[in-house]
Amino acid sequence: MTESIVEFHVEMQQLLGDRGWLAAPADLSAYSGDWLKRYGETPIGVARPSTTEEVAAVVKSCIAHGVSISPQGGNTGLVGGGVLSCGAKGIILSLARMNRIVTIDPIDFTATVEAGVVLEMLHGALADQKLMFPLHLGSQGSAQIGGLIATNAGGSHAMRFGMMQDLVLGLEVVLADGSVWNGLRRLIKDNGGYQLRRLFCGSEGTLGIVTRAVLRLHPEPVSRATALLAVDSLDAAVQAGAFLRARTGEFLTAIEFFNELGLGLLRKHVGGIVAPIVTPGPVYLLVELATSIPGVELSEILENALGESFEAGIVTDGAIAANEAQRQEFWRIREEMPEGQRLEGAQIKHDVAAPVGRLPAFVAAATAAAETVLSGVRVNPFGHLGDGNVHFNLTPPEGAADFSGLDADLSEAIYAAAVAHDGTFAAEHGVGQSKVGLADRYRSDVERDLMRSIKRAIDPRGKLNPGKVVV
Repeated sequence: MTESIVEFHVEMQQLLGDRGWLAAPADLSAYSGDWLKRYGETPIGVARPSTTEEVAAVVKSCIAHGVSISPQGGNTGLVGGGVLSCGAKGIILSLARMNRIVTIDPIDFTATVEAGVVLEMLHGALADQKLMFPLHLGSQGSAQIGGLIATNAGGSHAMRFGMMQDLVLGLEVVLADGSVWNGLRRLIKDNGGYQLRRLFCGSEGTLGIVTRAVLRLHPEPVSRATALLAVDSLDAAVQAGAFLRARTGEFLTAIEFFNELGLGLLRKHVGGIVAPIVTPGPVYLLVELATSIPGVELSEILENALGESFEAGIVTDGAIAANEAQRQEFWRIREEMPEGQRLEGAQIKHDVAAPVGRLPAFVAAATAAAETVLSGVRVNPFGHLGDGNVHFNLTPPEGAADFSGLDADLSEAIYAAAVAHDGTFAAEHGVGQSKVGLADRYRSDVERDLMRSIKRAIDPRGKLNPGKVVV
């Protein structure tokens, strides 16, 4: 260990104390790898500051000692964005101790929170105020607000309420030199210059470290109507989605989809799954309406819309949730899709998107391309029909333990198909370190150079989460 690093350890210990600076090997292991166990290096140490001032001091010390910084939230990301890049020597900066909900304002419909607040904790706090933060995703029990901002998370209700960038009104950010930008404004309209808050949404910790945020809230729904539907193709699913949007308007908050393979894997590996539909898919839709207006008969609105869709031959079968317990069961089917596939064995995950109208063509093309690479590969696309985001996941052929070393070829085929159909190779999971090469190939030189220019201007030393997004 060099003299400079010894001094750095002493400085961190003095600054953060025993709870705030972890350097023992046993403590570092939990922060060294990503959720998928694909990326990560053992850090020099883990800084766990409890205030913005401590974050700023950590950054200044790291700069003085030439140490890089990789911010980490709940570490639920799937592209290696929250761990050290291969061969990197630096620290993990965990925001877990900065987990205070500062204020909830029912007049402005805002919540000011620290970056380490877990999404599920925020949902619980807002329930007492009859308010809602409309971001929902499978990892909400561990995902932190700072990480969700850094990755510009989407979730199942993005169709209605937008991505994380649409739910952030203001930010406080520690910059690469340790200075603090206080942009904690509670304003929907603020055209005082460049929209800096949006610059940090999706930047994955490469431009600054989010420490606090002002989030936009909505009234809590007083009623919901949820249905599980069967359709005979993805084309029919897209038609059904457009039909329901036209018939239910602003009440429609989510349209999710999955297929027969995904449902079969779920029934095989996860107990208690019941889909109350007589006619098999092969494609299924989960649709939900919600309102905060008392007295609106959402079930009647949904029943009328579905009745028309049945008559038009768009939907072949379906069931409306009779109560909250059944509604949760419907959502469990969709949300447990990744778990059913994980328990089947080897898998390759892809987070892609295409315009909704081109989803059927994209899925058909990507499926054909994957089968050309590996005959018999099992294709399990599911996700957010309302915004075109597809989790295009693959499972080896029946009886095979793996993908015969063709993993990279399979992924390349999927990404190429997405881009060819006016889509993207990175929908809601971000770029991290796993998709930097894809970004260089599939985005124009002008776009990538612009990103690099922004990175160099804001982080000229390149010490904020190096190896992610742009290199």
